[in-house]
Amino acid sequence: MPGPPNVWVGSVVLDCRRWESMIAFWKEALGYEFARPPTQDWALLIDPRGAGPNLALQKDPEGPGAGYWFHIDLYAPDLDAEVRRLVDLGATVLQPAREGADYVTLADPDGNPFDVVATPGFRFGQRTD
Repeated sequence: MPGPPNVWVGSVVLDCRRWESMIAFWKEALGYEFARPPTQDWALLIDPRGAGPNLALQKDPEGPGAGYWFHIDLYAPDLDAEVRRLVDLGATVLQPAREGADYVTLADPDGNPFDVVATPGFRFGQRTD
């Protein structure tokens, strides 16, 4: 029997209309900290105990993208291999890898979007470098 897949839920990503309010709310609600300073349209909150998945906030003044408000990011040390594996399992590619991007957007069999993010230097949710 093969071992477990080398992929995990790294982040839940929320689209936000009320950018500053959403950051303040979720930071306090979860007791999370910034992984790094937020940009104009992206903030990554992490559990300071290292127990929970990340919460990413993505500024979107139009509201939800393509009929959804949130999606998950799967972290994988080998992006190409994981995308191939997930497609073989029934996922479809919505947005292939682009120049300068570290992710591919897929859809599950029901059409729910999710991203697979390249995370070299991470192993099952923990940074190794």
